[in-house]
Amino acid sequence: MEPTAAVAEPPAAAPAESEFGTFTEAGEYIPRTIVENDLGDTSLDEAITSTVVEFDDGDIVQGKVVKVDKDEVLLDIGFKSEGVIPARELSIRNDVNPAEIVSVGDEIEALVLQKEDADGRLILSKKRAQYERAWGKIEEIKEAEGVVKGPVIEVVKGGLIMDIGLRGFLPASLVELRRVRDLQPYVGQELEAKIIELDKNRNNVVLSRRAWLEETQKEQREDFLENLKPGERRKGVVSSVVSFGAFVDLGGMDGLIHVSELSWKHVDHPSTVVTVGDEVEVEVLEVDRSRERISLSLKATQQDPWQEFASGHRVGELVYGRVTKLVPFGAFVQVGDGIEGLVHISEMSAHHVDLPEQVVTPGEELWVKIIDLDLQRRRTSLSIKQAAEGGTVAAEYQEAFGEHAYDAEGNYIGSEEVTEAEVVSEEDVDYSEEARKAWREYYEKYGEEAYRQAVAEYGEGVDPAGVLGETAGAAEVTAEVVEESAPGAEG
Repeated sequence: MEPTAAVAEPPAAAPAESEFGTFTEAGEYIPRTIVENDLGDTSLDEAITSTVVEFDDGDIVQGKVVKVDKDEVLLDIGFKSEGVIPARELSIRNDVNPAEIVSVGDEIEALVLQKEDADGRLILSKKRAQYERAWGKIEEIKEAEGVVKGPVIEVVKGGLIMDIGLRGFLPASLVELRRVRDLQPYVGQELEAKIIELDKNRNNVVLSRRAWLEETQKEQREDFLENLKPGERRKGVVSSVVSFGAFVDLGGMDGLIHVSELSWKHVDHPSTVVTVGDEVEVEVLEVDRSRERISLSLKATQQDPWQEFASGHRVGELVYGRVTKLVPFGAFVQVGDGIEGLVHISEMSAHHVDLPEQVVTPGEELWVKIIDLDLQRRRTSLSIKQAAEGGTVAAEYQEAFGEHAYDAEGNYIGSEEVTEAEVVSEEDVDYSEEARKAWREYYEKYGEEAYRQAVAEYGEGVDPAGVLGETAGAAEVTAEVVEESAPGAEG
């Protein structure tokens, strides 16, 4: 019998790799290999430290936004903890929603404000980083006399704030070629402006859009001034009112109407004559091309009241006026619209007068005679004394005080004669004892002349106080008062 051949055993299978490692036949545990040791001679602590970003306060770092909250944004810059950007440090705009500025995943730059605050947090600022980057560019633009461009983000006291990478201040007076009162419509608009002031220490940037407009429109302004001639009349719109006059937009440039050229009358303030938005016709007085200034006149387009008065009156006429002002040497009387004449103290009365107030009071209306009219000097001299002697009544008063109002001897009789039927007797008027007592007190306080005047105007022509005697009837009282108030009556 032949010997049986031995069957070879199959090789033992390698033990399956366990997530927890393996054991040898001797029972020794072999941990599962996770990574290859590729650190070489570097220790683990040194390796970890080498992956952390090194920086100091004031440095600009870059990172990725990992969280956006309403009050802050978290930024991963590779530090041991995320940096915090408070909402106020996100943008140069005030009161912004962080979600409108950044989103999760955005790569942004930030400036390190505090590497570690009291709570151990890393505090960053996006707007400071933006400011630092922008400032260098702004300085280059200023040096090259260039132009910056950006949206208007805010209206502040005295002007606008533009976003030019940092907050640029645009004064209200420099927004347009002329001053703008309502700045709100500019918010959101993108404007171009020149840099006129730069101070990094004070974080101050002042802009001028007007300078940019003047530069870009210089050729147009030169053509406008070249075609503008003194003596021309142009229509325009009042663009601004100031204490010394009013500016008028002529459709290409603004011209100034000085306060003295607003009206033939005295003007206390330009706003009493014109307001912003008024359409006016003006006359060009002067064009200064070198200084680019235009002088205008509003009153030159209106009739001169002195010329009108002089053409309608002559020396010797009687005119009715109102006392406007007393001075030591006389009184000024307004005898027309914008026309005042002087009654010298020597022309106030036939008797000697020490002070004007002895004869007249401001607001009093009376007849005066024109004794001199100087159109060139725009002056007229008047006389109360000579008006009492009578004369020709000016044309505008003829209807009320014309020839029909005087008798053959020149005495004023009024437009109609007083008839007996119009005479009122005391018997026709019933006065109470209280009323008669009041009239007597008036007589005692103001005198007979004032009493007669009051009786004629308010007492129905009778003598309610019973102080004038039996002969003081209605016709007598009325006639005396009318004669005293008429032009030409004896004073």
